[in-house]
Amino acid sequence: MDFSIREWLNLSVRWFHVFAGIMWVGQTYYFTWLDRQFVRLEEDSTNDGSRPAVWMVHSGGFYTVEKQNSLRVSAQQVRWFRWEALMTWLGGIVLLFLVYYLGSGLIDPDVANIPQAWGIAIGLGSLVAGWLIYDAALRSPLGRSRAAFAIFALIMVAAFAWGLLHVFSGRAAYIHVGAILGTIMTANVWFGILPAQRKMVAAATVGDKLDFTLGAQAKLRSKHNTFMAVPVVLLMISNHYPVATYGNRYAWHTLMLLVIVGWVAAKFIREA
Repeated sequence: MDFSIREWLNLSVRWFHVFAGIMWVGQTYYFTWLDRQFVRLEEDSTNDGSRPAVWMVHSGGFYTVEKQNSLRVSAQQVRWFRWEALMTWLGGIVLLFLVYYLGSGLIDPDVANIPQAWGIAIGLGSLVAGWLIYDAALRSPLGRSRAAFAIFALIMVAAFAWGLLHVFSGRAAYIHVGAILGTIMTANVWFGILPAQRKMVAAATVGDKLDFTLGAQAKLRSKHNTFMAVPVVLLMISNHYPVATYGNRYAWHTLMLLVIVGWVAAKFIREA
């Protein structure tokens, strides 16, 4: 492929990937922030018992949002937010192939002199394994403890980071850890959040009693996504700063620091 065509293709896909990610992460943080506001209103001792509402001002107008426990419109009028996650992930996968799997940035012979095909298999396998491990842990008793699951998640990220840094180039290892987190986030939307929402909408449409545990599960996965989003962005832009990140002798320590800083930043953003 001609170099200029390859560069334009890379730029176009990256542009698409970043813009889709902006829409997805923005919506994720908005809805988790909104949910947090309702929790605060419900905990407010001065609440007079009326239905709590969040008031906002934007674009020259005032907006009010109320949280409903029943569906008062047809299912066709309910708005869904799902394609942004899938488009972001697909853009990232295409970039992974363009830059690493079809390019020369995946393998560093000084780290591990393995065939490119093995590297691709390890890379794609790590994305699948990351999701399966996360999902199994969340469904297990471990997922009932916020502190225990946070510790498990940190150990999981540390293990993947250490392993990939001993197989790939530093840059590729960083990107793959970010891709693992991004894959978990996308799978959370499509295999965790959306199925729960579909069941709730279907039940509400026919007047059945709602199972609010479904909403709680979807809410937890959405919350996890907000904590993964900031580290993912930090890891994705790390390839522009090799000296500070993957290119020094403390690449693994730096990666873990970026993840922890991202989690702390997400905590402050969610509580704002």
